[in-house]
Amino acid sequence: MSTYRFQRAPAELADTPWRPLDRALLRWTLAHGGSPLVARLAAWASFADGEGDTALPLAGPQAGRHGAPVLSFDELDTARADPMVSDGSTPAPFVLDAHGRFYLWRNHADEAAVAQQLRARRAAASQADVHETTLDELFGGVRSEAVARQRQAVTQVGGRRLFVLTGGPGTGKTTTVLRMLLMLQHLEPGKAPTIQAGAPTGKAAQRLVQSLRQGKQALQASLPETWQPLLERIPDSDALTLHRMLAYDPRRNRFARDAEHPLPADIVVVDEASMIDLALLRALLEAVRPDATLVLVGDADQLTSVAAGSVLMDVVAVMEAERASDIVRLEHSFRAGQQLVPVNRAVRAGDATVLRDAVAHAGEHARWIPVEDTARLRRELVHWTEALAQLPIRPGLPARHADLEEAGSERGTLALRALHALARRQLLCALREDGFGALALNQWIEQRLKQAWGVPEDRAWYAGRAVLITRNDYATRLYNGDVGLCLADAGGTLRVWFETTTADGRPTARSFAPGTLPAHEGAFAITIHKSQGSEYDEVAVLLPPDPDSRILSRQLLYTGLSRARKTALLWSSEAALDAALARPVRRAGGLADRLAGARPVEEPQQLSLL
Repeated sequence: MSTYRFQRAPAELADTPWRPLDRALLRWTLAHGGSPLVARLAAWASFADGEGDTALPLAGPQAGRHGAPVLSFDELDTARADPMVSDGSTPAPFVLDAHGRFYLWRNHADEAAVAQQLRARRAAASQADVHETTLDELFGGVRSEAVARQRQAVTQVGGRRLFVLTGGPGTGKTTTVLRMLLMLQHLEPGKAPTIQAGAPTGKAAQRLVQSLRQGKQALQASLPETWQPLLERIPDSDALTLHRMLAYDPRRNRFARDAEHPLPADIVVVDEASMIDLALLRALLEAVRPDATLVLVGDADQLTSVAAGSVLMDVVAVMEAERASDIVRLEHSFRAGQQLVPVNRAVRAGDATVLRDAVAHAGEHARWIPVEDTARLRRELVHWTEALAQLPIRPGLPARHADLEEAGSERGTLALRALHALARRQLLCALREDGFGALALNQWIEQRLKQAWGVPEDRAWYAGRAVLITRNDYATRLYNGDVGLCLADAGGTLRVWFETTTADGRPTARSFAPGTLPAHEGAFAITIHKSQGSEYDEVAVLLPPDPDSRILSRQLLYTGLSRARKTALLWSSEAALDAALARPVRRAGGLADRLAGARPVEEPQQLSLL
């Protein structure tokens, strides 16, 4: 019989934000011989892991995060002497390193492995010889400043085992990747390198495939005939998440692809790399052959991964500080709405004065609307919903014929146009719950739309309803983050339509009966996190009015505003806006230090909260 009792252990603290999982780890530590000091540190480290940190700083400038303790010299020595704590050289449940960082063992092992793999890949690089005439063929002879960074990336990728391409929306990352893949193939004459491409989420993977198809079609017209066979070898037929690429087995909670069973690819491209967490990056690095080229692509200024770690941000920070040649940041925006570029740059820099000036000079393309309470929010929502109701997102579809393929039918064409119309406007919320959250606001918008369209209030499914898939479903090829639109045909039959592409890369739409959809929710208001990888003509970014809200950050605001192609509206109190700009995400961990070779912390603060 179990002797485990659900009673507060003497080492537990009542006024902490610990979750049940964190308290369970504290009790496990005590039950296995750990001291009360180490048990409390274990609970804090578990809590920090849930907040995205890979380690709990006990000393130095980051100490005291989340209300955790800052240890004195004596307490650090006491913790290091505990039999459940090691310095990382031998396995133990917990690690306290020379920098005063306290780790759960798995995070320490992942961090050390990732740093070692990245250093090894960078050290194995060689520089390929690329002629300007070859670059001119790939770029159609264009040598302008606008493509200078792109030409630099294509020149420098050859001979690398790791290459990082970062840049904001509209800077041409996908087109640059295509030319990089062409160059890598060109540098291996007589060989046909195998290429695999994927992304962390299903939606990001599907968008990557669509972008590659569209980019290949655009390049076909400008490339000389000798490059066409190389272009055809670039994959664009299947949307691979990293979990699918690495053959994740949920029953064993492990990947089938690893160092002993590596990926059968000479070149691996991963898009939206800012979403990759520490553990997933380790699995990826172990599965990519040492002689293969790994290209990480993403916007390092966007939101970091949901799980622990900020790996792309850390890697980019170290590489750029070194002025390394295995990273290129694309700066020039090729979007038509150039007025938003200064807005996004100001947010990236965290400069409130410059941001206000950029918004003022953007004219109708950017507006800051002070939304400090529910009453003002409702007024803005009324105007937003009225404009939403006027979009052509409820076309009448012809009746379905049994012998007609939907993907090429008039129904599919009309549905695609409606989906594109829906993407003109999107409300993005910092919060999911609460009165300022996406769930509540989507419900409010739906009720107003039903009134405008004459739909009974209690009807769940109706023409014009937008839904967001919240779980990957490989059987239907619907992925977390996909947006669908419910439409009715001439007979009143409702189907939910999603954008896809035909075998030859043309955009189209396919439909499902509402009852067959995987888990989903309303999509008229979604979280900023869910919007990553998407773009809309006009966005409204809603921040909670409380400047002390923990969700606020510079990366959150940048991710939301940079989803806009043409127009960005910021609904926020002045205090919340200033708080977001002043709060860059800096997750605690040691990856950047390991890559940069930082020295240990020598003088921890002399303050104890235990």
